[in-house]
Amino acid sequence: MRNAVAMQDIIIEKPYQFVPPHRGNWLPWSILKLGLVKRYLRKAEGVVSVRLHGIDHLKESKRRGHGILLAPNHCRYADPLVMSYVAEEAQTLFYAMASWHLFEQSRFQRWAISTMGAFSVYREGLDRQSLDLAVEILSGTERPLVVFPEGTVFRTNDRLQPLLDGVAFMARTAAKRRSKEGDGKVVIHPVAIKYVFHGDLEKAVDPTLDALEKRLTWLKLKEAPLLPRIHRMMKAMLSLKEIEYLGSSQTGTFEERQQRLIDHLLSPLEAEWLGKSFPENGLIPRIKSLRMKIVPELATGEITESERERRWIQLSQIYLAQQIASYPVDYLVSPTTDTRILETIERLEEDLTDRANVHGPLEAIIEIDEAIEVPTERVPRGEEDPVMKQLRERLQSMLDRLSTEANSISIS
Repeated sequence: MRNAVAMQDIIIEKPYQFVPPHRGNWLPWSILKLGLVKRYLRKAEGVVSVRLHGIDHLKESKRRGHGILLAPNHCRYADPLVMSYVAEEAQTLFYAMASWHLFEQSRFQRWAISTMGAFSVYREGLDRQSLDLAVEILSGTERPLVVFPEGTVFRTNDRLQPLLDGVAFMARTAAKRRSKEGDGKVVIHPVAIKYVFHGDLEKAVDPTLDALEKRLTWLKLKEAPLLPRIHRMMKAMLSLKEIEYLGSSQTGTFEERQQRLIDHLLSPLEAEWLGKSFPENGLIPRIKSLRMKIVPELATGEITESERERRWIQLSQIYLAQQIASYPVDYLVSPTTDTRILETIERLEEDLTDRANVHGPLEAIIEIDEAIEVPTERVPRGEEDPVMKQLRERLQSMLDRLSTEANSISIS
């Protein structure tokens, strides 16, 4: 059992200070050689083995002297740690961008992640130091840079979330700098991470489901099938929030009800902070725009206590909107897979209790795709960046292929 990341852990109520990475090699290599990361993965994340594909693509980019950006999907807290297997196999340490809140959880965590090459990025505002360092890294050949383009963890391993455009901006800026200096290219390698469960599914998840049903004061249905139990809990959680915010449980499809509640939570906040509502935008851009307006004055302490409390309520509503959207309506359509069921139960537990059991044993499969060369030209305003389009399509294609590694389950 370990703590999940709650909203209060993500929003840090103090002025941002950039945290640079440790730039030495001896200490991070020693940590890897001693197997400390692997030991932690096994104990805390249930990851007992890792399988690598496509490592030669990364080695070839290193051999050619390219500036390298590794862009993995982000579906578990273990993702940055399993990338250490790639580092060992490719014989290169990495730098990585990591949300500032991760450095503020404890002194040990701050030391550990910076020692392994991570540096902070402030998601609630423009972080010039972080951006400049990322461009500097990509402009050179010291180490590849790891950036998770989804921006945050989503427990939907088979579904890629919308990617943040900042990834291409950093890469294009570095490519332009390298071009001026006549010093080679910048490339992006899509990296697909897929987790596969190797255990007894019902034995693993039944105690967790029992505890969650008991928390809702439900009696366990004798011999109730697994998927109906999960669907019943998802509907109950949505109904509880509809009653809280809309006054009653709503009608319509599950997806319609989700979107209705999300818009009810976000649209008034967008009208207040942004001048109008943006329901046509994706959820993550909507959340990011709101947090960039609401959070900065919380950090500086330049508001009254009543205003501070009001903003925390608004942030909790934004966090709830993200939770609601984390349950794709067709993710558990039968036949589904054991890993999708695991993800959903862990997400339910996390949302209900702020804690989540880790169910193992898990195998991580990591596939590194061929390099995407980053051009130096700007993309015309209003057009989709072709680099991001290619990155998204390649990542989803790899995830689709790797999804067949999981055990298919048909439960009535």
